[in-house]
Amino acid sequence: MEGINKNRLFLASCMALVVTSMTFAIRARLETVFGPEGVGLTLEQIGYAFTPAFWGFTLAMIIGGPLVDSLGIKKITWIAFITHAIGIVLTITATSMTSLFIATLFVGIGNGMVEAALNPMIASIYPKNKVKMLNRFHVWFPGGIVIGSLVGYLIMDVMGLGWQIMVATLFIPLIIYAVMFLGQKFPVTERVEMGVSYNDMLKSVGKPLFLFMVFCMLLTAASELGTTQRIESLLKTSGAAPLLVLAFINGIMALGRAFAGPVIHKMQPAGMLLFSAIFTFIGLWLLTITSGGMLFLAAAVFAVGVTFFWPTMIGFVAEYLPETGALGMSIMGGAGMLSVSIVLPIMGKIMDDAGANEALRTMSVLPLILIVLFVGLNVYMKKRKA
Repeated sequence: MEGINKNRLFLASCMALVVTSMTFAIRARLETVFGPEGVGLTLEQIGYAFTPAFWGFTLAMIIGGPLVDSLGIKKITWIAFITHAIGIVLTITATSMTSLFIATLFVGIGNGMVEAALNPMIASIYPKNKVKMLNRFHVWFPGGIVIGSLVGYLIMDVMGLGWQIMVATLFIPLIIYAVMFLGQKFPVTERVEMGVSYNDMLKSVGKPLFLFMVFCMLLTAASELGTTQRIESLLKTSGAAPLLVLAFINGIMALGRAFAGPVIHKMQPAGMLLFSAIFTFIGLWLLTITSGGMLFLAAAVFAVGVTFFWPTMIGFVAEYLPETGALGMSIMGGAGMLSVSIVLPIMGKIMDDAGANEALRTMSVLPLILIVLFVGLNVYMKKRKA
């Protein structure tokens, strides 16, 4: 890969993911700003206003995934920058459910384009360490949520400043990643490098193993992001500061992903996914029966569970189904975000009618199903290697 500065591209990618992840933390804080005690939206209405962050992400990934091969990684990356910038400006000026919905849509498209372009780029520049480097890249999803959570807590809860200032802090990592990508040479995708035809790529996404992983992605993403995105409402009466709990969860996730290499080597991706499902179920169940300081223990168990979900699901496809190319990774990420867009209003409705604990109990069913599915995946992968 002559002329390609791998380190700079990787660091710029991490900064782009920081923008993506900070939007999740800041949006979680905006729930109280636009909620019943603020602008006056119900929790169900806020759920609908936030859904474009997820199906917009899905739309961007499904469209951006195939375009990565034809337009190139570079152009998709700059589309991400433009839509991010528009989304941030529109969020700052939002005053209603409709304006928040439109702002969230642009942010979601920007986030989706980041993943559509940069997951396959990292798989391309690190072909021998895909799962490891994708985990390191995705350190900055929880890492950015920690940053966003602390920024939101300090600006609004400690300093008492306006929420618009909190949202405006997104411009800092946005400008940094634009400058770092400026003038850089980008690689072609791994599918193009391998010489796999477009038709073969389309056929490969119909394989049973790939379709199984897509279904699992619906449940893993909803378990993780459905819970953390509604943390303000879920923990509002718990006696703990929700954004600090969110920062704590994502701090653990960032550490886990940073040191994922030895774990991957020992457990293999399928084993990591089963481990994750077990701890996620226990963590969600503990969140329904704890309060105050003990919430942090429950949150720690939950964090250990969801740490490896997203990057390992993407990495599994990159490792064992490389012929699916950028499209395969995009379908995986898109399916994950689509499931969150479905689950957010459902959670809001349950919280409006039956309370936070009932919402958490309902969510705990998802990792319970995943335990069964990932036991089956482990059996299949062992037979495949035999």
